[in-house]
Amino acid sequence: MESVQTWISEHKLTSIGTLWAAAIGASMTYSRARTPLKPSLRLIHARMHAQALTLAVLSGAAAYHYYEKRAVENATPK
Repeated sequence: MESVQTWISEHKLTSIGTLWAAAIGASMTYSRARTPLKPSLRLIHARMHAQALTLAVLSGAAAYHYYEKRAVENATPK
């Protein structure tokens, strides 16, 4: 688990981009199986879902970065 955290910490943008692409694919697959929409509408909905997930992940990454930096500052003696 720690190696995954280290890799994600070192490759933040790659991780977020991969998650965004996976969310687009999952949303398109889900909407194709559930609703009879035109492909253009499916793509628009998939993009909106992926953007919402990306914003949530970016917020989480910002919080993680803040607390990680704060922990390092508290660990070093002054």
